[in-house]
Amino acid sequence: MAKPKTAYVCSECGGEHSKWQGQCAECGVWNSLSEIVLEPAAKTAAGGVRRSGYAGPSDAPKVTRLASIAEEADRRSATGIGELDRVLGGGLVAGSVVLIGGDPGIGKSTLLLQMLGAIGGRMRSLYVTGEESLAQVAARGRRLDIELDGLEALAETSVERILAEAANSKPEVLIIDSIQTIWTELLSAAPGSVSQVRESAARLVRFAKESGTSVFLVGHVTKEGGIAGPRVLEHMVDAVLYFEGESGSRFRILRAFKNRFGAVNELGVFAMSEKGLKEVPNPSAIFLSSHAQPTPGSAVMVTREGTRPLLVEVQALVDASALPNPRRVTLGLEQNRLAMLLAVLHRHGGAAVYDQDVFVNVVGGIRVQETAADLPVLLAVLSSFRDRALPDKLVVFGEVGLSGEIRPVPNGEERLREAATHGFRHAIVPKANAPKKSRIGDLQIIGVDRLSDALAAAAEI
Repeated sequence: MAKPKTAYVCSECGGEHSKWQGQCAECGVWNSLSEIVLEPAAKTAAGGVRRSGYAGPSDAPKVTRLASIAEEADRRSATGIGELDRVLGGGLVAGSVVLIGGDPGIGKSTLLLQMLGAIGGRMRSLYVTGEESLAQVAARGRRLDIELDGLEALAETSVERILAEAANSKPEVLIIDSIQTIWTELLSAAPGSVSQVRESAARLVRFAKESGTSVFLVGHVTKEGGIAGPRVLEHMVDAVLYFEGESGSRFRILRAFKNRFGAVNELGVFAMSEKGLKEVPNPSAIFLSSHAQPTPGSAVMVTREGTRPLLVEVQALVDASALPNPRRVTLGLEQNRLAMLLAVLHRHGGAAVYDQDVFVNVVGGIRVQETAADLPVLLAVLSSFRDRALPDKLVVFGEVGLSGEIRPVPNGEERLREAATHGFRHAIVPKANAPKKSRIGDLQIIGVDRLSDALAAAAEI
């Protein structure tokens, strides 16, 4: 018997190598190569090699002008869970493949089972479990008060048998829980290996595109927080969703990191209860602490996640350091940016905190990835440093440059309307974001050009 042909694939970038080496030549990551068995090429009758899917000149792809292609609207179906529909971009798209990742026990399977219960009467579905028994799935459904009469489930890990059953039952929604347990008979590698995950996912993606079935893949995560398996897995699917949540907190955040049918970085907020995940219709309320009176070191900003503006509280604690190198700790913000902002505060704000420990936290466990948090972070740090609370009902946002200028951020007027809706009375924003009218409802808007102007405005309110 001929020796099978093998290759070594990087789990981070998917690059193939003819032999094992300690470092991937494509992405530079160490110890990321895994051996896979390559499929032998199909031979034609003449002994030559024929590429899969190409039988001759009649099947050759043709160059087409994009302008001549008719525009087709995505067919969407509501899942019955508003926050999930928001993250997906408006609902389920026929033939789409969605990858959902998150820490163990955070609620991935619970959310998908609740989704099947919500669409059970409208769309035919199939829940494939490779980790639990059917009795466990049914017990969870009864605990969540889900109507199980219209739901079908399959306990199987072979992708060939799963696709055969799906071809017979013709579901409109197919859930695979999880992709790391699925294996194909074409490869001899163990389930969960790079080759098995990639080949199984490729066959499920092909089935989704050919049949129009909406496929959900549940993925395990590594200790670094990324989805386990080859990095190419995220490129194969149409959408990548991550479940986030702090340990001990009942709130869960579903975030879209990739979406071919909707906005990226869209956010859905849920609360875990005894009956499963409940939607949070007003997420700004959970990200704001209810203080009886103004507290030093606290500032409120309006961040934007996808298409939704959110009010978020930024807290800072500044304390004298006993260490040669004072600590700079952030939760929900980029740590390197905090160090840069403290230098700007020293140079252009006249406050030196180089001998102080600085801790900054975003309330609610949310991660703020935009520069609109610069100005509220500096005001919160200065408020804690001087032990002087900022004015009540004040909202702040704006990017701070290295020369002390306050730069505008996108969708400024929409952020201000969100703050006015929640009863805020004052707003300090970049001058370019300030509307022509100095008020929106009861919200007084103060536009500033420099960091010194923002500090003076906060002191005068």
